[in-house]
Amino acid sequence: MATVLCWSTVATAFKLSLAYMSPVQLILLASFTSTVFLMLILLLQGRLAELWRQPVRVYVDSLVFGLLNPVLYYLLLFWAYDLLPAQEAQAINYSWAIVMTFMAVPLLKQRLHWYDCVAGAVCYIGVCIIATRGHLFDLQFASVLGVSLAVLSTVVWSMYWIFNQRDKREPVLGLCLNFIIALPFIMLIAVCRGEFNLLASPWQAWVGGVYVGLLEMGLAFILWLSAMKRADNTAQLANLIFISPFLSLFFIAFFLGEAILSSTVIGLSFIVVGLLLQQFVKRRLKAVIQSN
Repeated sequence: MATVLCWSTVATAFKLSLAYMSPVQLILLASFTSTVFLMLILLLQGRLAELWRQPVRVYVDSLVFGLLNPVLYYLLLFWAYDLLPAQEAQAINYSWAIVMTFMAVPLLKQRLHWYDCVAGAVCYIGVCIIATRGHLFDLQFASVLGVSLAVLSTVVWSMYWIFNQRDKREPVLGLCLNFIIALPFIMLIAVCRGEFNLLASPWQAWVGGVYVGLLEMGLAFILWLSAMKRADNTAQLANLIFISPFLSLFFIAFFLGEAILSSTVIGLSFIVVGLLLQQFVKRRLKAVIQSN
């Protein structure tokens, strides 16, 4: 529940932070904060020295993972949040799980089942409802670029987690290496765009960036790993995630003052129903196969 609460607030934190700094500045400050936080966790565990005692292959893998997350994923995500209302960006981003199902077919050679296709259709009807604000047949988007970036971020995030299935690194150590290796690339992007001077940013930007780095990129990850290790039923635990997007709408309305559109609620409901449908049918079929 603590993890769900963290995830429920980040959409609001993204939008508030982006009012005071650019997407590149936000990813720079948040990534630096998360790097320090993860290194502190390793220090408290007595494992900090492991960061520079890994084989070369681990650092090569960390480079690939780091370029995907945080560099590419968060650049796309923050840019989408900069162009779209928070309620729309977070709802579209939530469809990444169904994207991962389809991407696993060519990348992991997994089979695509009929219920995956049905769930995908339901989810993307929801995405279209959100993106067109309920005017499905007009196909007029509030921001074509913003919607495109939000959808593209789901592709990158899905790719990251698909590759992560083959990752043999310890999770906290691996994530810390991702951020350490990614940080110079983010700094270079900031310098090239003339956005490296964070000292000129107001205090609200610093609070937002640190909050995002600690909760979205650091603490939530640690909490979720801990929850999964202690859970008797990980499938039931995973269903708690579906509370997050609806709770997020409450924070968006309360702190950002956004009027929550009925199209957002309906579209988000389609996405969640599609994901739940996929999980339910998969579990039922697995249970039938095992019973036979």
